[in-house]
Amino acid sequence: MRTFIAVLASASLLVACSEPEAPVVVEEEAEGTPFATDDDRVLYALGVALGEQLADFGLTEAELEFIASGFRDATLRAPYQVEMDVFGPQIQRFAEERMRAGREAAMAEQTAALATEKAASAAFADQIAAEPGAQRSVSGLIVVPVTEGTGEMPDASDTVTVHYHGTLRDGTVFDSSVERDSPASFPLSRVIPCWTEGVQKIRVGGKAKLLCPSEIAYGDGGTQGIPGGAALLFEVELIAIE
Repeated sequence: MRTFIAVLASASLLVACSEPEAPVVVEEEAEGTPFATDDDRVLYALGVALGEQLADFGLTEAELEFIASGFRDATLRAPYQVEMDVFGPQIQRFAEERMRAGREAAMAEQTAALATEKAASAAFADQIAAEPGAQRSVSGLIVVPVTEGTGEMPDASDTVTVHYHGTLRDGTVFDSSVERDSPASFPLSRVIPCWTEGVQKIRVGGKAKLLCPSEIAYGDGGTQGIPGGAALLFEVELIAIE
């Protein structure tokens, strides 16, 4: 028990004293705040540091009351309400069980979200496939011509210059050279498989929609701004083959 508490205390001090890894949202203090002095705020910060170490336990409001009661008794040297030699050694077991349950719940939530996204993306792909001129390949790629080009088609080994606009199925823009007003150049061998295959079907001067299923885009893991299992829709204009 002492080892667990020592680790908890040390981790809390590290959290309190180290720089945050990401920006922290700080709300302005409302009127009637309990903070009368800076010491009050420091004490609150101590509570935050301790609470962050327990966040993964998935505690309820009622369970927090038991923790607060034990914390209060220990801090004020009041008589303990349970046999510490019996229940103290169970803290580690309790922590491990709660953290494992939290991980399992998070994984289940991710699995459900992935299944939902895949189903919605499949329906979205079918919608794009129904557009005039749409062609669906064995890989699942759907190409919908927008403007026919008059130049050559690139090979997978070519470097191309394109303008593109990428959106999720709900219309959210996740990347766009059009919005940046800056065409992009890259080797077709070094992009997602959907682009390697799809851009080869566009002639220079032409424009097409590319519907990319997750299997030939960013897969079940997704990437920044793109959920796992998401189908992506690009509108690509092939400007030149380098």
